[in-house]
Amino acid sequence: MRKIVTACDSFKGSLSSCEANRAVVEGIHDVMKDCETVSVETADGGEGTSGVLTRNLGGVPEHIGVHGPLMRPVEAEYGIAGNTALMEMASASGLALVPEDERNPLLANTFGTGEMILDALGKGCREFILGIGGSATNDGGTGMLRALGYRFLDADGAPVTGGGGSLHLIRSIDDSGVTPLLSGSTFKVACDVRAPFCGHEGATYVFGPQKGASEEDLELLEKGMANLAGVIERHTGIDISGMPGAGAAGGLGGALHAFLGASLVPGAGLVLDSAGFRKRIAGADLVITGEGSLDSQTVLGKAPAGVLRRCIEEGVPCIAVGGRLKDRELLLSHGFASCHSISPDWMDDSIAMRHDTAFSNLRLTVRKILKENFGI
Repeated sequence: MRKIVTACDSFKGSLSSCEANRAVVEGIHDVMKDCETVSVETADGGEGTSGVLTRNLGGVPEHIGVHGPLMRPVEAEYGIAGNTALMEMASASGLALVPEDERNPLLANTFGTGEMILDALGKGCREFILGIGGSATNDGGTGMLRALGYRFLDADGAPVTGGGGSLHLIRSIDDSGVTPLLSGSTFKVACDVRAPFCGHEGATYVFGPQKGASEEDLELLEKGMANLAGVIERHTGIDISGMPGAGAAGGLGGALHAFLGASLVPGAGLVLDSAGFRKRIAGADLVITGEGSLDSQTVLGKAPAGVLRRCIEEGVPCIAVGGRLKDRELLLSHGFASCHSISPDWMDDSIAMRHDTAFSNLRLTVRKILKENFGI
């Protein structure tokens, strides 16, 4: 083989995209010292998206203090390339920012994400690319909108604040105080979720439990989301209740679309295209992609699926590697040439997910794949 491209997403909790790619490259060069290798950082809209986009587009990182999901101070990071802000909501409103025993979507809100947008507007950004995976919230995007000047009012005209637990109280929206800096701004939202705003396949019932919602909480949250969708439709004329992707990040996707005119696009494809992926696999003999867990969710818009689709279109075989591997036959049926777990069956997850262990396992797995499957 003359050229192999590596395009791994992060192995969450173990390796960044850059580190995973480096492990793959080292595994390749262990057995093919003269092979040309090309590494492409990938992400799908969740954690790491902002950094990958910033590096791909030659931007510079910005740091800002904002309110986290529970309104405690946190430091968020985003990138600026020209007049484009490159963001991920997880940096300001992500689940990883909340201790496991404090996760509560009734209280968590997206105010910090709005503060991050406001900061970028003040620095001259008018184009936004925003990844919205990894949220701690189910507030329908109201926190973000409040930071930008929108007011949500109850039946008595009093402001409604807080998280998802107060959405059922909203009766109207006051946009008279919205920042004028939003005028002329465009938003492109990178998400890998097709969930609608409301319903049993929507934001609350699908993702609420992992954010700390109990069965009782889910009923109140869904009541609030349905109420908010109705208020939004009356105010904007846009029905987001059943819109695919509107339920991403606890309804943030729908809010961005209805109020800021955002387009919702697959995150993996957006990141890959920013890196000129098609050009970079030209002449490649093989592409190796991967992520922490390869399973049925992988083919529903995760980064390896975006890599695979472009490989199929360009006629380049694609192999997938993962910290865990389930649903192998399903993955193969979608076109992967082969799929591999990097962790031995006997190894406990607590050991396998250590940085050094994951790096070594990934390197050794790639070495083994090349030796056994390509006679090298």
